[in-house]
Amino acid sequence: MKLLEKMTYVECFMIIMATWFMFISYSHGTNVAAAPGTNGLDTAWYDARAAYYGDIHGGGTEQGACGYGDLNKHGYGLATAALSTALFNSGASCGACYEIMCSPNPQGCLSGSIKITATDLCPPGSAWCYLADKHFDLSLPMFTKIAEVKAKMVPVRYRRVPCAKTGGVKFEVKGNPNILTILPYNVGGAGDIIAVSAKGSKTAWIVMSRYWGQNWTTNVNLTGQSVSLRVTTSDGITKDFTDVMPANWGFGQTFDGKTNF
Repeated sequence: MKLLEKMTYVECFMIIMATWFMFISYSHGTNVAAAPGTNGLDTAWYDARAAYYGDIHGGGTEQGACGYGDLNKHGYGLATAALSTALFNSGASCGACYEIMCSPNPQGCLSGSIKITATDLCPPGSAWCYLADKHFDLSLPMFTKIAEVKAKMVPVRYRRVPCAKTGGVKFEVKGNPNILTILPYNVGGAGDIIAVSAKGSKTAWIVMSRYWGQNWTTNVNLTGQSVSLRVTTSDGITKDFTDVMPANWGFGQTFDGKTNF
């Protein structure tokens, strides 16, 4: 009887421990899967190089091949970079955010890291932006946060990070009645966009085409209609911005989507 009771106690203890272990394991797995901020991005570290262009005040970095125009006006400031062809991906990387740090040990490196948004293409014919090379051309103020100016170019480590933006996604309307062009900017989350669709109050959803950089276009005339926009970022998240453009919208205007990724 005592042996039976002893075995019962042991078995009960084992069952309790097994249940506790399964609960902890399940909870841990759930937390990892739901970890905020990653949104399915590849956040592994990779090797590249970084240099700088422009002056200490950011001169020469105000525009770019992503089509954002005035980077200060659109909220990007100097925390931006021109990407080599290997990273630019024909403009598909526009709006993506990266964390960059100088590789350990090389002369001229400083500790710490920076976070930037991709806003431009580093011309493939320049000194170090060769087609197959991964390279970041930083504004000088950002470069000096991770390396000494005299270094000019340094090996770096980089990874994708979620874009932290304030306020809603903004939509700048350009073009004419025959060619509507939309420039989404201040995009949070993954930051880079893979699809945009528009829906007039009298139409079905219209798939827009990437015109250049982060400019999206359609030749469907939507003037006089309120317009909803559907945006999908590279991590597969889609958001609808319902009637973000009122029926009396005009070219040259910018509209606030109110929400973000």
